[in-house]
Amino acid sequence: MEGRLQPCLHLPLSQELLTDIVDKAKDWALMHGACMRSKTNFSTDSLNFAPFTLLPSAFPRKEFERAVALQPIVNELMHKVAHDHEFLEESLRNTIKVDEFTGRLYKLYETIRKEGYGQCISLALLRSDYLSQSSQDNIIKQVEVNTIASSFAGISTRLFTFHRYVLQELGHPEMLKNLPENTALQGLCNGMLEAWKIFGKKNAIILFVIENVTYNICDQRFHEYEIRKLNPEVRVIRRNLTEIGNSAKLGANKELIIDGDTVAVVYYRAGYEPGHYMSEREWDARLLIERSTAIKCPSIHYHLAGTKKVQQALAKPGSLERFLSDSKKIDAVRLIFTGLYSLDQDESGDAGVEKALLSPEKYVLKPQREGGGNNVYGEEIRAAMMTMKDSEERSAWILMDRIQPPVQANYIVRPGQPVSTPQDIVCELGIFGVVIGDDKTIQVNKQVGHMLRSKVSSANEGGVAAGVGALDSPFLT
Repeated sequence: MEGRLQPCLHLPLSQELLTDIVDKAKDWALMHGACMRSKTNFSTDSLNFAPFTLLPSAFPRKEFERAVALQPIVNELMHKVAHDHEFLEESLRNTIKVDEFTGRLYKLYETIRKEGYGQCISLALLRSDYLSQSSQDNIIKQVEVNTIASSFAGISTRLFTFHRYVLQELGHPEMLKNLPENTALQGLCNGMLEAWKIFGKKNAIILFVIENVTYNICDQRFHEYEIRKLNPEVRVIRRNLTEIGNSAKLGANKELIIDGDTVAVVYYRAGYEPGHYMSEREWDARLLIERSTAIKCPSIHYHLAGTKKVQQALAKPGSLERFLSDSKKIDAVRLIFTGLYSLDQDESGDAGVEKALLSPEKYVLKPQREGGGNNVYGEEIRAAMMTMKDSEERSAWILMDRIQPPVQANYIVRPGQPVSTPQDIVCELGIFGVVIGDDKTIQVNKQVGHMLRSKVSSANEGGVAAGVGALDSPFLT
């Protein structure tokens, strides 16, 4: 049985107290923008509160502090990986033959490499995600590093204030000291503004690349409003890839120009899944952006560095030494890695297939996709492996040890659903980092904040935007 963590308050709450605090909590979330648009009754005129946990969830203080301290090292590692052509080429060689989407991204990368980069500086707003491994004293293990559209910094920053409010309303102000301050939103927006300054043109703008339909609107808008607050001179515009394909062009010196404005920074909140590219026009838009002098977040090589296949390649013996020279840094990163196995058509890949077929419950099968809802678990792994074990298709996937996080009780509040009893949940911690630089120099490297999301312990996937998870805050124990 998984380990258990004690919730911050004795549960269950009395029915009277629960009804009162849930009403207050819902209104607080609605009035402070901890919201999303409804997927079932979509309207640009209304919002639902985002699913949230009523109480902050217990998280081991030592492991939280470890994750925070580690982020600058993770930033440095990912920056160097993104700029190592040989490593990307070697890691993705088999995957790009069978995964059409990653193949298209890689082709775009090769085109840009041949032509020469319009802009050598990249901005990365990363989020490194962790689960605690209950069988190893709740030590954190890395789930993945998000290099594109790392979301929820905006709403997570609100959640810190929200859970302070709830604990005070429940009569526990003495507990507030265990909620760590969260500056993720300001941190990421300052990263964009630093890139804007480096670009060096006073009336240049920041472009948010968005989906055709945006459900996670508050999180995105918070970034836009925060940029305006931090520097009122900087204007943000929002366009989807189709609109960019229709109206963007390159100036005489490869400046990206949209509606007469020069773009200093491009921040992708879309472009990470095949559904965002409906036709060649969207791919042309991505290529145009990559060719330009705008500072990309992420640039195409950074996008590729975030693929699962690269994550698996980094876990191989000797890989970290290629990027990090300090043995303490290497040991610190190695400690967060869990088992990651190739499924390529070679000896090590065959061993991975064998593992999956023998004990599917011990693993997660992952494709090269962002955005949640793509992984395969349990008996379904065996079925998936049986269908592709003799085909090249298996190179599009990796196998990862399944992390078993500790369970704790909490209330999950969702729009339109009654809240009656505490549920067993597990938590995933995300740490945000900002890194700016080129292949020779890192100019900015910092950890800027965190997010916590939780899901019912029986659920496999945990994405909030995908509709399974709930937003949370860590209560350090």
